[in-house]
Amino acid sequence: MELKEILAISGQPGLYKYVAQSTNGVIVESLLDGKRMNASASSKVSALTEISIFTEGDDLPLADVFTNIYNHTGGKEAISHKEAPEKLKAAFAEVLPDYDRDRVHVSDMKKVFMWYNILLGAGFTEFKLPETEEE
Repeated sequence: MELKEILAISGQPGLYKYVAQSTNGVIVESLLDGKRMNASASSKVSALTEISIFTEGDDLPLADVFTNIYNHTGGKEAISHKEAPEKLKAAFAEVLPDYDRDRVHVSDMKKVFMWYNILLGAGFTEFKLPETEEE
């Protein structure tokens, strides 16, 4: 299982693994409970490899943020996404000191920490982006 196969679906909690294309969307499997469902074509589905975090410089791919968290925690679970906003901001600043404080909201931090913990629970230890071909 690679990071490019992991999807976030707007309005649905957790993360999902891409299984197959269906006639009216995609079939996905929850990383939390293993249940399969159809994500309709009208749902906003994003691959984690397409998401990035605003920083003071260039935007940082989510995979790199996960790698920073993994290195910071020593491969252990990160702070819970249910912690107080002040704790989340402090923890996020430790793993990504140059994040854009105006454009990255607490709700974004909650998702990052929740998704990281879900991926860790699913056995992820490397968060690499797919290689892009040089032209």
